[in-house]
Amino acid sequence: MTSDVMLKLEGIASAYGKIDAVKGIDLEVKRGQIVTLLGANGAGKTTTLKTISGLVRAKAGRVLFEGNDITGMPAHQVARAGVVHVPEGRHVLRGLSVRENLELGAFTVKDATLRKDRLEQVFAQFPILRTRANSDGSLLSGGEQQMLAIGRALMHGPKILLLDEPSMGLAPKLVLETMRIVKRLNEAGTTILLVEQNARLALRLAHYGYVLESGVIRLEGEAKKLSADPSIVQAYLGS
Repeated sequence: MTSDVMLKLEGIASAYGKIDAVKGIDLEVKRGQIVTLLGANGAGKTTTLKTISGLVRAKAGRVLFEGNDITGMPAHQVARAGVVHVPEGRHVLRGLSVRENLELGAFTVKDATLRKDRLEQVFAQFPILRTRANSDGSLLSGGEQQMLAIGRALMHGPKILLLDEPSMGLAPKLVLETMRIVKRLNEAGTTILLVEQNARLALRLAHYGYVLESGVIRLEGEAKKLSADPSIVQAYLGS
């Protein structure tokens, strides 16, 4: 029988040089869920995502994806396995069109028909990108660039998306639109691990939440229960 746990971290610890950023955390993401990872700046959230996606090497513990140990696997192999990371800051490539930025997301896809189908699916998901297809991706608005970054990730054909601060730097109206996009992707079948600065909004969206503090998980639970406790929100989530 296939486990409903898609992603599992067991005792993961990661460091930058001598600085320990993540200190032996356990975490699970079940198939079909949105799980949110919350905490103050410097808590270890981004490092956790980078460790999962292979951009930072774990110094201890294991990352299991669909029951397979992917700890230490190169980032491109992690992406090929179906774990796709949308980093903080969007990283849209200047000088390349929207279409070219999207096509870079399918660099592991050899089937030309499949690449074409996925491009069409992204344009259907984000119609504004179709109208901007030949424009320099770096000239898009912040919200459009976030759509482009997510669309580029979808070109991989992800089984799970790691989303790092998708609302950062966006106007309030665009924050809500971005969160609607995340919810829509999840409803369409994509499992999501979400790092998000807007804790209240993330908890409204998610099924389950973890709160990181100084590289250690201090709290976890169903998102509705976490958001319903004012003392938890005030003490750990800064709002």
